[in-house]
Amino acid sequence: MATEPATSTPPTPAPEGGSWGERLRGRSELGVSVLLLAVGVLVLSDTLTMETVANQRGPVGPKTVPLVVGIALLVVAVVLAVDVLRGGRGEAESGEDVDLDEPSDWRTVALLAGIFLATAALIDPLGFPITGALLFWGSAYALGSRNFARDPLIAAVLSLATFAAFNTLLGVPLPGGPLMGVL
Repeated sequence: MATEPATSTPPTPAPEGGSWGERLRGRSELGVSVLLLAVGVLVLSDTLTMETVANQRGPVGPKTVPLVVGIALLVVAVVLAVDVLRGGRGEAESGEDVDLDEPSDWRTVALLAGIFLATAALIDPLGFPITGALLFWGSAYALGSRNFARDPLIAAVLSLATFAAFNTLLGVPLPGGPLMGVL
């Protein structure tokens, strides 16, 4: 049984002449390019004005990664702008696993927003291990998990593992809260 090759629509050619509005119509991807350019310039300007310690260890200093990210953002912005101006267009969302006719689930959005705000408010008094467990458990609940025996255990393990990874492996101190003496 022979299958037909997949056909794709050719890119829309850029309109010749006309006003700027007519030439830019249908090219909303240029907005993304402008945003990437602005973020790249911001990252590079912050990186180049960053004060660093003179006695760094090794060839890679604190400016290296932000410099690479800023340059990459500028390159992607330029490549995207050139592609769009040559007629390239992003593929429209097919919604293959999303029913676009269904309304948004604002209950889930509100639950997740409440969990994130509660985490921000409780992290200082309760510390990361407890607040992180509440964050992981609450997020799982908001996204539909209802296993009340397994979910808190997984949340506690994730929270403690994250706390240990940041404190011991990365050297980034997180607030321990009342469990500070125990951990």
